[in-house]
Amino acid sequence: MIANIAQRNARRMAASIQRIATPVVARSTAAPVKATSPLSIRSALRSFHTEKPPARTVFSPLDTFVRRHNGPSQGEVKEMLSAIGLKDMDGLTGKTIPDRIRSTKALALDHGFTEKEVLERLKHIASKNKVFKNYIGMGYTDVVVPNVILRNVMENPGWYTQYTPYQPEIAQGRLESLLNYQTMVTDLTGMSIANASLLDEGTAAAEAMIICWGASKNKKNTFFVDENCHPQTIAVVQTRAEAFNIKVVVGNHRDFDFEAIKGELSGVLIQYPDTRGNVADYKGLADKIHGYGGQVVAATDLMALTMLTPPGEWGADIALGNSQRFGVPLGYGGPHAAFFACKDEHKRRMPGRLVGVSKDAQGNPAYRLALQTREQHIRREKATSNICTAQALLANMAALYAVYHGPAGIKQIAQRIHNMAVVFAEGVKEAGHKVENDSFFDTLTIKVQGGADALVKKALAAGINIRQFDAETVGVTFDESVNKLELENLIKVFTRDGASTPDLLSIANKLNITESSPAKVLDERFVRTSEYLTHKIFNSYHSETEMLRYIYRLQNKDLSLTHSMIPLGSCTMKLNATTEMIPVTWPELGNIHPFAPDNQTEGYQIMLKELRRDLAEITGFDDVSLQPNSGAQGEYAGLRTIRAYHEGRGDHKRNVCLIPVSAH
Repeated sequence: MIANIAQRNARRMAASIQRIATPVVARSTAAPVKATSPLSIRSALRSFHTEKPPARTVFSPLDTFVRRHNGPSQGEVKEMLSAIGLKDMDGLTGKTIPDRIRSTKALALDHGFTEKEVLERLKHIASKNKVFKNYIGMGYTDVVVPNVILRNVMENPGWYTQYTPYQPEIAQGRLESLLNYQTMVTDLTGMSIANASLLDEGTAAAEAMIICWGASKNKKNTFFVDENCHPQTIAVVQTRAEAFNIKVVVGNHRDFDFEAIKGELSGVLIQYPDTRGNVADYKGLADKIHGYGGQVVAATDLMALTMLTPPGEWGADIALGNSQRFGVPLGYGGPHAAFFACKDEHKRRMPGRLVGVSKDAQGNPAYRLALQTREQHIRREKATSNICTAQALLANMAALYAVYHGPAGIKQIAQRIHNMAVVFAEGVKEAGHKVENDSFFDTLTIKVQGGADALVKKALAAGINIRQFDAETVGVTFDESVNKLELENLIKVFTRDGASTPDLLSIANKLNITESSPAKVLDERFVRTSEYLTHKIFNSYHSETEMLRYIYRLQNKDLSLTHSMIPLGSCTMKLNATTEMIPVTWPELGNIHPFAPDNQTEGYQIMLKELRRDLAEITGFDDVSLQPNSGAQGEYAGLRTIRAYHEGRGDHKRNVCLIPVSAH
């Protein structure tokens, strides 16, 4: 019945959605409101050659992946083969795959596991990871995932299977949620428009650099990156710049001589707050760069922007970052949804999916992807970016996190995080160390009395990860998951042997910091005064029951694997077995920081090594990179590899790439 309703609604919506010239890409307060898993270890690998399955006995298990997840039974396979005049799968393969490209070599892979066995093996592998309390920061924090979202979105095939909403008539629920995401991002950043997410913060920054370069009509080939951006972001920007012959200058924005490069400067990238936790006033810098005809890019933190003046209000042209701390687990670095917002003048250069609001034949609101003429599937080699996807599941989780908590709830979370940082800073000073930050939100840079090496070693012994900058300096970043006991354990690490441990509650009382009277240490220049998340959608569903019903109202508007196979391209997770999805939310996998020491990630290393080995065997290559975060990034990495190969042979003139029309 549900499938019939979904199909009927899809037909009705398909007949009624109209295109409009100027779509709405974020919610206004007056807008109407409508109420891969990488963990399947050698489970069911197959090749085109026919290999006899192991002989079955009376003791053979029945919970095999082939039995449950390859749709046709042996009888059905024989019936289909008979209908086309063939006897076996070898005959079908022989008629469809030319002999000269057909491999008859058996794959050197381990035997397949049953569902029970694969979970046992995964649990064994995951147990080799060590879950420490993380204060490393660098754009990644522990989170408290609301269980109503964890259970009903992240673990729900009604949300995780269909993914990219190419067909609006069967994707109205996802499109509405992604519009919520865009609205959340534009509100918090103070920008005009935002997309439906990108792959990660580093690639978002690289895309921003290309927009700045394009805004100069590809004439200004120098891009400045502040040295206090996250190091992984700097590295990605530098790598991307090489392909465009853009010169990346890394320096300190406070004392850099911009006048010397003003004629060739396309843009500037800063981190707000920066990687060391400092909050700076960038308005003067923005005015200066605009005077030179350049653009200003702010890599920022959505949680911090509930308290800090948004980039759009002090002059940034583009704002980007990682929305992971809005309710998405660490997961050893991903997948997470990067956000990307900009001024209206840059919208046609912006990469990624963009959800807009149209109207159906009855005048009701209907959602669809907008401004698709920017994208690769239409403009081909003239597209603004080769990224034509979004981290939709993770963006939906972040959007629903904002819907669930609302503006007041998120502000409370941010204020609590800031309170902890303020109290801890005073405790660290009492312990004899120096806090180097003047204004900060959640991150402290601390010059350690006695050296950083010993302190980091002491922290590790206590099951705690902190960031080490150099021989004398460490960093700690606080998040919503930290409780009073964990804060006390951390201050003990900073307390010298034999000294009394600072009493953090007493410090809070001395500073007059309470839940109803939060810390007020930010310079008035940095304090946010504008409202955000004012739309009704962010102010309606704050009980679990209300949220549950809203999630399922959205879900029921979509076609997913719960209804049928999904008639879309390769960007969808069409058939992830439930067994394969279960481990995704295990703490041993979900709570690992991407910059945790290697000896804490042995389980992940085993999985990655085995996956690389198996993929190399299947593809026939010598090795495989698992770094690309999507097919788009895989394409890019492949082209860069080919280019580097030719350059290494001195063939610098080989700069033409032929792409078949049939390519994605």
